[in-house]
Amino acid sequence: MAVTASAVKELRERTGAGMLDCKKALDETNGDIDKAIAVLREKGLAAAANKAGRIATEGVVESYIHGGGRIGVLVEINCETDFVGKTDQFKEFARDIAMHIAAASPKYVRREEVPAEELEKEKEILKNQALNEGKPEKIVEKMVEGRINKYYEENCLMEQAFIKDPDKTINTLLNEKISTIGENISIRRFARFELGEGLEKKQENFAEEVMAQVNK
Repeated sequence: MAVTASAVKELRERTGAGMLDCKKALDETNGDIDKAIAVLREKGLAAAANKAGRIATEGVVESYIHGGGRIGVLVEINCETDFVGKTDQFKEFARDIAMHIAAASPKYVRREEVPAEELEKEKEILKNQALNEGKPEKIVEKMVEGRINKYYEENCLMEQAFIKDPDKTINTLLNEKISTIGENISIRRFARFELGEGLEKKQENFAEEVMAQVNK
């Protein structure tokens, strides 16, 4: 079975292992990601996967306020020890995540948190869109699956492209930190507040503003 680039990418994001190691593990397991994770763990190459089961209850609640109080974010990020939670590297990571949430406005931390009702509603909308575009019914299901993945990428924090390095997802960034810090780290929850949210107001591109501040 040919190993796809998307499978290598997914395995890397889930384990924090190098691209070449991921490719070899997938070749060895005929593209089975779960078996490839086991292979990487056995070889000691899956740093994030090896630490995933360890309890992480320490950490920080980080805040980020943008635009003189127009956007506010609180995010809880956990690690295993109080010592790591107080390090500059961990705190910098937490600040980056809070800033990213302010700019990218995710609705959920991970795809498993999307309510089933909302997901089914979105699938129905996407199906009708595809049919209205004149797509044959036999390929509509495939199209909906692809567009749902896009929905996850736009709305789930872990699957969003990191605002400071769009070549990485937040999940990839997290696994890199797990590998370098040496503890299990978990982005547990967040709250994002935007002044006047839900009220009729002038549209503004807050993501551009946040990025402009990052690049100063």
